[in-house]
Amino acid sequence: MKNHKLVLILSLCIAWILPGITKVAALPPPEDIPEEILRTQIITEARSPYDGSPLTAAEYAEIQARLSERGFAPELSPKLKHLIALLGLRKFLKTITPL
Repeated sequence: MKNHKLVLILSLCIAWILPGITKVAALPPPEDIPEEILRTQIITEARSPYDGSPLTAAEYAEIQARLSERGFAPELSPKLKHLIALLGLRKFLKTITPL
């Protein structure tokens, strides 16, 4: 009988304390900037896709325009094309055979 009372008292204490803990843990810190505000900010600093050096917004836009003007994909070496074909064949064979 004493064990039942002890369990009841402990469970009531936990039920009373637990909601207060979860409410505090669910809130972000007050200094955290909301995602909605971060999405609307204009990025004025950029990095070069080539070497990672810092660029101004105008330089970054120029590089992006040059990259988008390329109408074709970069040429792959014949060895790499052969390797990709072999990997595709291997994947196909694995679907057919149980090995």
